[in-house]
Amino acid sequence: MNEVRQRLRRGAYLLPSMFTIGNMLLGFYAVVRGMRGDFQLAAVLVFSAGILDGLDGRIARMTGTESDFGKEYDSLADVLTFGAAPALLAYFWGLQDLGRIGWLAPFFFIVCTATRLARFNVQTKTVDKRYFVGLPTPASAGGICSILFFAPDSSSIPLLPWLMAAALLLLGALMVSTFRYHSFKQLDLRRRWSYRVILLLAAIVLLVAHHPPAFFLAVAVVYIASGPLAWVWGRLRRGHGTPQATPPEGTS
Repeated sequence: MNEVRQRLRRGAYLLPSMFTIGNMLLGFYAVVRGMRGDFQLAAVLVFSAGILDGLDGRIARMTGTESDFGKEYDSLADVLTFGAAPALLAYFWGLQDLGRIGWLAPFFFIVCTATRLARFNVQTKTVDKRYFVGLPTPASAGGICSILFFAPDSSSIPLLPWLMAAALLLLGALMVSTFRYHSFKQLDLRRRWSYRVILLLAAIVLLVAHHPPAFFLAVAVVYIASGPLAWVWGRLRRGHGTPQATPPEGTS
């Protein structure tokens, strides 16, 4: 009986890593699809990888199988899926025609992704689970891929490749910034919600059904802007003498 329990325990340790491998698989295949010109599917694959990335840590905590190996393995996978994959997709999509900036902007994005994840790994002792410090890497990748999903043809809008290059630079800088972003890790789905939430959910479903690319782009823009806007709001409140509680620094 004890031997069976030990085998089940060893199998449980492998379960989070399987989700991490799935994360890498989706990121790699997204690049393959991007090389073939299918940028909308590539964007969906990166979005799906973000879901797996959120699940592996939760499964590890639920099964009591968190480990330093799993943390480092997950970070290496994220560099591929949320750093290299979006950067390469943006390059194949239309940045190769911009000359030197066409490859420097994606490279800057990858460097910032790796820096963001390295910072997270050395600051896990000071985490406030309510917040991320700096834009999370899945959100930054989602911002790039939401543009690809919205406009898979880089020539459909004038100057769109230059906008993508600017987005890569901006999102890279936000990843290594100290702006705080809500993590939603303490969101309790089991508590009672107001009927107004149902109206909001209905509006979201209608928007998704009507124009999914516009929905993903809107969500990405709102979340990305929330960090700097919250910082500005906090400065304004302090300027008017209103004290503001500052949570301990945390990253992800």
